Amino acid sequence: RLPRHAGAIGQAEKEAEWLPRLAPHLPLAVPSPVGVGEPDFGYPWPWAVSRWLDGDVATVEALGDSSEAAVQLAGFLTALQRFARPDTPADAARHDLTVGPLADRDRATRAAIAGTDGIFDTAAMTELWNEALDAPGWHHSPVWFHGDLHTGNLLTTGGRLSAVIDFGGLGIGDPACDLTIAFSLMSAGSRTAFRAALGVDEATWTRGRGWALATGLNAYTSYADVSPRIAAQTTRQINAALIG
Repeated sequence: RLPRHAGAIGQAEKEAEWLPRLAPHLPLAVPSPVGVGEPDFGYPWPWAVSRWLDGDVATVEALGDSSEAAVQLAGFLTALQRFARPDTPADAARHDLTVGPLADRDRATRAAIAGTDGIFDTAAMTELWNEALDAPGWHHSPVWFHGDLHTGNLLTTGGRLSAVIDFGGLGIGDPACDLTIAFSLMSAGSRTAFRAALGVDEATWTRGRGWALATGLNAYTSYADVSPRIAAQTTRQINAALIG
C-alpha cells in the first residue's frame, strides 16, 4: 500500500492497527497487514505490505441483481458496526477515525450539481441533496464504518463475495456513508434486500442517498472525461440514488 497523496498519510498505520483486531469478527476476508515501512529512497510517507487476497473485483454484471450478495454484505456491515469501539473519552476522539458530516460537502456538491446540468436531473439532485442535509442525524452510539465501500473494494471468488479491502477510510460515527454501495452495486430488488437485512431507518437511508450523490458527482466531475468506465459507474450511482 503506497499512498499517492497527502490525504492518505496514516492509512497504512491505521490498517495495521485495526485490521488484525477486526478480522476475527468479520464474515468476509479483509487484508492481513505484514508490516509498515518507513519513508526512504525519496518516497515521503509510511507504506505497507499485506498478504495477497485472491479474487476478482465485484461488478454490477456479476452481483448487481444478487439478493444473496446484498444480504451477505449487510451481514458484513452489521458485524463491523457491532465491533467494540476504542475505550476513548468522547472529547478525545481520534482524528484518524472520524469523518466530516455531509454538510462539509455542501459547497462542492452544489457546484457539481450546477456543473452537470443537462447531464443529470438538476432539480431532482438538488431536492435529494436538501433532503439529505435536512435528515435527522445519527442519534445512536457511534459505530464502525468502512468509509470507502464501492465495487472496487469488494472481491469475489466463484461468483460470491469473498473479501472487503482498502480500509483507509475506516472510522467511527454515522454509518450512512457505507450505504453508497447500495447505489453503486445493487439493483432495486437487491437494494431492498440489503436495506431490510441491515435494518436501515428512513433518515439514515436518506443520508446514505446523499453520500451516494455527493461521492458519485465528485468522481464524475473529476474523471468522466478521461475514463468511460468511471463515467458509466458514477452515472449509474447518481441515477440510482435519485430513485432511492
